[in-house]
Amino acid sequence: MRLRALLDTHSLGLRLLGGEDELDRTVRGVMTTDLRDPSRYLSGGELVLTGLAWRREPEDSERFVRILAAAGVAGLAAGEAELGAIPDDLVQACLRHRLPLFSVDEDVSFASITEHVVRQVSSERAGDLAAVVDRHRRLMTSGPAGGGPEVVLDLLGSDLDLRAWVLSPTGRQIAGSTLADSGPELPAELGARLAGEHLAAARTGRRGPHRVTLAGATYSLFPIRYEGRDLRQTLLSDWLLAVEADAGDWPEERLDLLHGVTQLIAVERDRRDAARTVRRRLAQEVLELVQTGAPPAEIAARLRVAAPVLLPGLGTAPHWQIVVARVEWEGGDVPGGPVAQSLLEEVLVDPGTFGPEPSDRIAVAHTGDEAVALVPLPAVPDDSEDGTSADGLHAVALLGVVQAPLSRGLDGDGRLTVGVSASVHSAEGLRGALEEARHARRVAAARPGRVCAAGHEELASHVLLLPFVPDDVRRAFTARLLDPLRDYDRRHRAELIPTLEAFLDCDGSWTRCATRLHLHVNTLRYRVGRIEQLTGRDLSRLEDKLDFFLALRMS
Repeated sequence: MRLRALLDTHSLGLRLLGGEDELDRTVRGVMTTDLRDPSRYLSGGELVLTGLAWRREPEDSERFVRILAAAGVAGLAAGEAELGAIPDDLVQACLRHRLPLFSVDEDVSFASITEHVVRQVSSERAGDLAAVVDRHRRLMTSGPAGGGPEVVLDLLGSDLDLRAWVLSPTGRQIAGSTLADSGPELPAELGARLAGEHLAAARTGRRGPHRVTLAGATYSLFPIRYEGRDLRQTLLSDWLLAVEADAGDWPEERLDLLHGVTQLIAVERDRRDAARTVRRRLAQEVLELVQTGAPPAEIAARLRVAAPVLLPGLGTAPHWQIVVARVEWEGGDVPGGPVAQSLLEEVLVDPGTFGPEPSDRIAVAHTGDEAVALVPLPAVPDDSEDGTSADGLHAVALLGVVQAPLSRGLDGDGRLTVGVSASVHSAEGLRGALEEARHARRVAAARPGRVCAAGHEELASHVLLLPFVPDDVRRAFTARLLDPLRDYDRRHRAELIPTLEAFLDCDGSWTRCATRLHLHVNTLRYRVGRIEQLTGRDLSRLEDKLDFFLALRMS
């Protein structure tokens, strides 16, 4: 039962003093105590009743409430018979620890409240357990094969009053209940946060369900994964079941039921994965033709086969775009290609899109640790009235809300790097697009972070060159230019390196640089002169400015 139900039962004489946002907490039992430290008798989920005999001074309230909050009790009800009005220090302590606080009218005995709670909790558990066998039967006879995961989620909603969603590893909603009263769809941002919490918890090796509280609601996250395989091979490609409830309150029978649900959904996950076989084979065939230098006519013929599969009903030949992804694990003992393939099939879908079908328009192949996606784009005429163009996917927008959850799943020993090509309109351009995407991925790999992407638009600048400079050359070049300045800064605290960076950022403008650094122009001229003296360079010469610029970037 919920705390809210107790508050709505007027005969119990409860008045809410704080914690209105926490009234959906589940009450699993009740305990009456006036001990200063009752923690040894608490297991979590209790409504604690107290007459406040433990309180001798205001500071006692903070200590008592802290103990209850750490034990995970559902709420605290304080009687008015002993002290009259509930002390303000107790109210404030409960607010600080987000513990719901009730006052109990002096005319209502704790025994009456205890009897009511015990009776309600017992009857709810009995009713729940009596129906478990029937629910198992219904789930097994009308599971995903008979209508998809939505059928199972509808049964959870109608029989157990549970809101639940099937989510991808990036948090995109694969399925949700179709019942009219099941509430709104899960917001994309919330789905991404739940996926991130699930991935982070799973990386620790803890068994599910994992419980998390977000935006005032508690969710239980059940993994849907293949058994008997390295976690790194499945973690970033498997779905999860998110249930808006605290599974810590559930009996074993209900947990078994939910684990059965995940097994049914896993079957559906396998079925849909198998349905991608044709598209994956198409991508593999095109990739092999491109990499072996096959004639454009042969590649074009294969693309004509792929186009209607990926974009059914399209009247004109599409443009094409290549996306390359690489997943690398420390130690190199787990192949990253299959994981990168699954991730691309998910990442290339708009995270706000509902259901699995949009991924059916993407063909992804993998070799080794690399995955390559062949993405069709509806061709838009150059003179289209709305000014749109078939420029396709952009690296920065591609990651979007998926970057945060995937970073948590890779945290510790993995990286995902992605490169995106420009769109091409014919088979002749595919080889160049593939090389372009691979170059962009290398640029992304040179950046810090667990999940990075770079696009073709970045390949026209110096960032294309920097990742390919050998480490020993990079170290020698930066040391020759910057080490004298670093040594001087270390001895004199002169801030020559920050001055050099600001001077170059301001394009050598004395006035703008002095203003940014809050310096007099003469002081700035002195610092720049010292930089030139220590390095033997002249910052009025373009070549020397460029050398310093590259050295700072490579350092």
